[in-house]
Amino acid sequence: MNAMIEEKIATIEKIISRDPEDRRGASVMYDFYQFAKGNLLKATQSIVKNPKPHIGIISGFYLVHGEPPCCETDGPPGTAQLAAGLNRAGIPCRVLTDRPNVGAIRAALRAAGLGDDFPLDVASVIGNGGDGGTPLDEIEKSWKSLAHPLTHVISIERVGPSKDGIARNAHAIEMTPYNAPLERLFQGNSWETIGIGDGGNELGMGNLPPGIITEHVRNGEKIACVVGCDHLLVCGVSNWGAQAILAAMALLKPELREALTAGLTRECDLKILKDCVNNGPAVSVATWHKWPHVPTQCLAVDGLGWEVHATILDDIVSAMD
Repeated sequence: MNAMIEEKIATIEKIISRDPEDRRGASVMYDFYQFAKGNLLKATQSIVKNPKPHIGIISGFYLVHGEPPCCETDGPPGTAQLAAGLNRAGIPCRVLTDRPNVGAIRAALRAAGLGDDFPLDVASVIGNGGDGGTPLDEIEKSWKSLAHPLTHVISIERVGPSKDGIARNAHAIEMTPYNAPLERLFQGNSWETIGIGDGGNELGMGNLPPGIITEHVRNGEKIACVVGCDHLLVCGVSNWGAQAILAAMALLKPELREALTAGLTRECDLKILKDCVNNGPAVSVATWHKWPHVPTQCLAVDGLGWEVHATILDDIVSAMD
């Protein structure tokens, strides 16, 4: 491979591992990043080298303490950008979420230009479909019997179980009443898995050495996800990982660059976030440094205003040239 391309992908990986406003601490993100270094290249190589890639994307993180209680803004926008880019490039993909998060996911997909015919699976949290979702057993069976088999499953900001089998949010609040066990689609299957997370309780974070989340993250002992993956991307914000995958794929497949990256613009990014927040709805804390942390419908993700995310997106795109 061209060494210049490898260097550009490594630069993009460093960009998405930034911690603007030192929310978690630069040393924390550095330690996390060291155990995921080089995985952006490995993950995207595994996709572009597959002769018939077919991607499943899992996302949706419910914030019960939000006003209103709903999905957070980290996850759906990245999911929509990634799905739309893959779709434009002719790479089939589908998205999986659960009933409490479907509003934000659907709004983001629509804002990215994907119609209601785009394959979106919505799992029931209570398991029997009584909440309007589909029993996860049925979805799992359908994923495993697709005529064009899935080759990769990517999780973007999706909470996973800790060592006692219970998924918890950053405040160590149990997520079971609002969270279908979508990790079942992330374990023990034929497809490769890519986990994107930023806080330690997301699917894929089981790749990190035991104790590192406990040492660095508040409530880490309780919330650390034990589910690992083939390729872990540790980001300052998980949405950035989805954008980075598109950029890295475009560098590896220059003939698909225009299709993959057409949505990596400030205009598209802001439209997706606005529609996700207003029509999902979706929530975030407005700023990391203002207490109390009450997530609301605002143009922020993970306590960072949209302009911060737009700057990261600019840097990702610039790193491709």
